[in-house]
Amino acid sequence: MDYARLENALEPAAMDKVSFGFEEVSPEEKTRRVGRVFSGVAGRYDLMNDLMSGGMHRLWKSQFVRRVRPRRGEAILDMAGGTGDVAFRLAGSGAKVVVADINPEMLAVGRERATKRGIEGLAWAEENAEDLSFADNSFDACTIAFGIRNVTHIDRALAEAHRVLKLGGRFFCLEFSTTSWPGFAGLYEAYSMKIVPKIGKTIARDEESYRYLVESIRRFPPIETFKAMIGKAGFAQVRAEPILGGLVAIHSGWKV
Repeated sequence: MDYARLENALEPAAMDKVSFGFEEVSPEEKTRRVGRVFSGVAGRYDLMNDLMSGGMHRLWKSQFVRRVRPRRGEAILDMAGGTGDVAFRLAGSGAKVVVADINPEMLAVGRERATKRGIEGLAWAEENAEDLSFADNSFDACTIAFGIRNVTHIDRALAEAHRVLKLGGRFFCLEFSTTSWPGFAGLYEAYSMKIVPKIGKTIARDEESYRYLVESIRRFPPIETFKAMIGKAGFAQVRAEPILGGLVAIHSGWKV
């Protein structure tokens, strides 16, 4: 048997790993596991966001939408927007918003919330951020809030966002990062790693899913690295706006 040839054949497969929290798994396994996480927490996702962030996520999302500056009649794709939090804010401007998410349970929660609030005019679509069904040059803006870190291949999702945007379209991403504030960084680290999973166990009856959500933040690229990834996907005028010393950041870029 030619062991050298066998080792060479196996090497690419062995290297084709992605992070699921602190674990290294195959891309297919990550996609399956992330799907299970969000199917399990969909019904309590927004409550958990309140508890995890002390309600701050609502302020961050409002600030995010102000940066997007949605306008009446614009076509906007809100990717990973299942429960509608960002889409509802975008739709308030009169924009035509498509809420897309890979997880049908999250979309079901979003539709139910929209009905209860009397919010109409939103389109809902089950979509994989890495392989969107929309035509080239379809949207004036593409947004994704607290979702990009759960994508299996971030570079593919960025490339797809660039593809479906019209010339002159804008991309905005809101995501957790790593704060650089002395003292606060250590406190947040201890809170997120030790307390948040326990909150998940108590409120959502799912400690492991919330452990993953915290670990996924730790594995997400630093602000400058992610900024470079957006530029590599073809976007111009890429910017990053840190919040709370970088605990959260708003990234943006333009298709020119």
